[in-house]
Amino acid sequence: MEKLKIAIQKEGRLSEKSLQLIQESGIRHNQDSKRKLISVGENFPVEILYLRDDDIPQYVADAVADIGLVGENEVMEKDKKVDVVERLGFARCRLSLAIPQSETYTGKAYFNGRKIATSYPVILRKYLDRNHLNAEIHEISGSVEIAPGIGLADAIFDIVSTGSTLISNRLKEVEVVANSEAVVISTPDLSSARKKILEKLLFRFKAVRQSKNNKYILLNAPNKNLDKIVQLLPGMKSPTILPLYEKDWSSLHSVINENDFWEIVEKLKEYGAEGILVVPIEKMIL
Repeated sequence: MEKLKIAIQKEGRLSEKSLQLIQESGIRHNQDSKRKLISVGENFPVEILYLRDDDIPQYVADAVADIGLVGENEVMEKDKKVDVVERLGFARCRLSLAIPQSETYTGKAYFNGRKIATSYPVILRKYLDRNHLNAEIHEISGSVEIAPGIGLADAIFDIVSTGSTLISNRLKEVEVVANSEAVVISTPDLSSARKKILEKLLFRFKAVRQSKNNKYILLNAPNKNLDKIVQLLPGMKSPTILPLYEKDWSSLHSVINENDFWEIVEKLKEYGAEGILVVPIEKMIL
């Protein structure tokens, strides 16, 4: 039986999030096998390979793995022949240029003639060429942020999430070069049988992701304002409305994006909504 080989990062936060997504997609496998660098799906035709994140694009390009769950930054840096088939919405960060806080930033021309330390020389070189900047790139691995402090470089180009690491090293972010998140990449020459497995897997991934930010909402409202409330809460197709025992009142059930809730809750109250309940959704199939 055909199996889809999935490469994921063997350790770190992205590894944990990837395994969580696989688990929430209903795929059982022996997670202890991670120490053996491979685990096999028990109820879904997959094999999971545990690799270094910067090796995943190469393994997928060479079809050693069929797909990979990896940071988009690694895909951009390795620049291998792979297809990005799904964006996963977690492990978000940005790749930015940063300089010492004591420096006055005068624009992109600031970097002409400067030394920039980075673990992402390919992305940085493309950015410099695109902007006609002449800077010297110092490729180092790990602890990039200390380079200006020890005199190795004038600036750095690195991943930024919260910015706290920059602040602690007396640096400031001055240019965002690219944004990144976890993505699913695929080898371009995937067989038809494995493409079908991938389609089923992505269907599950999407159902899990759609449930994350969407909530099931229940509320009671006066019938005279139902039309206005339905405009606020259209749901996936249309809301469910059930009559209450109390005359001229109904219970409305719908789906709402959690990010939008606080923006419209005042409107709901204005229209007389009461007993508003917001409930998590485990899976959401559109």
